[in-house]
Amino acid sequence: MGGGSNIATIDLNADLGESFGHYSVGDDAAVLEAVSSANIACGFHAGDPHGIRTVCRLAAGRGVSIGAHPGYRDLVGFGRRRIEYDLHELTDEVIYQVAALQGIAASVGDRVRYVKPHGALYNAIAVREDEARAVARAITELDDGLPLMVLHGSVAERVARASGLRTVSEAFADRGYTAHGTLAPRGAPGAILPADAAIAQAVRIAIEGRIAAIDGTEIEVAADSICLHGDNPQAVQLAHRIRAGIEAAGVRIAGIGSGASG
Repeated sequence: MGGGSNIATIDLNADLGESFGHYSVGDDAAVLEAVSSANIACGFHAGDPHGIRTVCRLAAGRGVSIGAHPGYRDLVGFGRRRIEYDLHELTDEVIYQVAALQGIAASVGDRVRYVKPHGALYNAIAVREDEARAVARAITELDDGLPLMVLHGSVAERVARASGLRTVSEAFADRGYTAHGTLAPRGAPGAILPADAAIAQAVRIAIEGRIAAIDGTEIEVAADSICLHGDNPQAVQLAHRIRAGIEAAGVRIAGIGSGASG
């Protein structure tokens, strides 16, 4: 957790802007009322220009930090399928996506404040040095002032710091963890937490920096930011309840790059 005072602060982020045409994903406007940072899709795994710009405008109006959420070019698989990339091509595609969101954010009077890879790309750079380097290279060549949001203790965290990038350590409210500190694969027992468990996990992350893995092992998950998935059917309720729980524990919510967090 970060902060410029004696009061502990933490960011609460959600993946947003993932609707596409007539296909609607989540209630972005309602989630934005509770979170402090928005990971906004860049069009490769989800999102279309109109929807992405709408979410950027809403985020800017509510003082929510805008983050770029690039992923594999995989609309059909929602960016959650593993794809083998030429590493130079991966760098180019991350640059393309982040730069597009930078332009859209500028058009509504705001700016992109950090980068958080999506789905299968996020999982890949947590363990694969080659793809982590490709993503880090994209950010350093485009805008080396942008921090990279990554899983605490991951390969991506180490590679980004070695590249001179600032990192934002992230933990997940609504996902189960393995004893090794990685996210349990979607579809595995305990991978997606029910509402009450997600709220309890988020509050414990904020005040203790620890959680219980799906096998009961106690693990450290030091975090500057806590993520809630915007496509979770209970995302709106969870976002508000998680925020209330964290604030009731005496921890302040502040967005990435807001001057009080990250």
